Amino acid sequence: MHNFKKIIKTIVVVAVCVTLLAGLDMALYPCTFMRNDIHAVVSNQYDEIILGTSHGMTDIDPAVMEEITGRSGHNVCVGGEYGIDAYYIARLIAEKQKPARIIYEVDPGYFVSEKEEGNNYLLFYHEFPFSKAKVEYFWNSIAKCNFRTVLFPWYEYSLGYELSKVEETFTQKWNKDYDIAHLKSDTQEYHESGLIERYPVDTTKLKMKDLKLFEEEQVNPQNMEYLGRLIDFCRENDIQFVAVTTPIPINTLQAYSDNYNAAWKYFGQYFDEHEVTYLNFNTQYFKAFSHDLSDYTDFDGHMNGNAAKEYSKVLANILKGEGV
Repeated sequence: MHNFKKIIKTIVVVAVCVTLLAGLDMALYPCTFMRNDIHAVVSNQYDEIILGTSHGMTDIDPAVMEEITGRSGHNVCVGGEYGIDAYYIARLIAEKQKPARIIYEVDPGYFVSEKEEGNNYLLFYHEFPFSKAKVEYFWNSIAKCNFRTVLFPWYEYSLGYELSKVEETFTQKWNKDYDIAHLKSDTQEYHESGLIERYPVDTTKLKMKDLKLFEEEQVNPQNMEYLGRLIDFCRENDIQFVAVTTPIPINTLQAYSDNYNAAWKYFGQYFDEHEVTYLNFNTQYFKAFSHDLSDYTDFDGHMNGNAAKEYSKVLANILKGEGV
């Protein structure tokens, strides 16, 4: 009897702790654009899904592409999205719908670096509904990070910001409000299609900051492993897979020509070996779109909204014209 009471007390304490953590999470963890993205792809059927990094996020607009290809789509690219994230996002999507095609934006720098802990570490996982993909994602990725990230996901964000937004954040989540009006700042805005439109900047004031540069000897095996798993997963589920590398400003290509040439050779061979269509807008499709810095918001290659619209048209026409 005594042991039974101890068990009951333990269960009650655990339940109270879980409830408290859930309440704090609901009030303090901000409503990010990834919340909208994951909600969109698990609630709707799309013909194609775009995965990848911040270049895909700012450069590829599925809404513009749809006008040409007739295919509906959603962009789930974001800075900090590594191969392991893209793989489990694709797994989650396949549990809820079946896209005909996945377009994977390839940034060579992401294959020579490791996923860093921080608010981006939970950006995707936090928004996953309960699913087989979420369980496996947790076990293979999230469980390996700092325990505070798992138990207190809001701690990576500014407490001052969180407290000022508590009522708004809680209300949005409680009402299941996915309005995008708050996903806008002085420099960019989120679109329903998943695109983050960056506003044009004065490029004469830009400085070339440290970039993630490709070196073959530094390739991270796990990143390549999950790229391969993503390709295999698409094949097994009859989902077309297309790899794309978006244009980079000519200034950057010239400054780091050795690194970029090594990257283009490496990934060109990799996708050839895996019989994957690879559209590289810095090699065979170099002339298809501008590399002038005026079309970008930094030397890294993130386009402004006007350029992204035009580039999305070019990409759509190439995909349609080649029957890809």
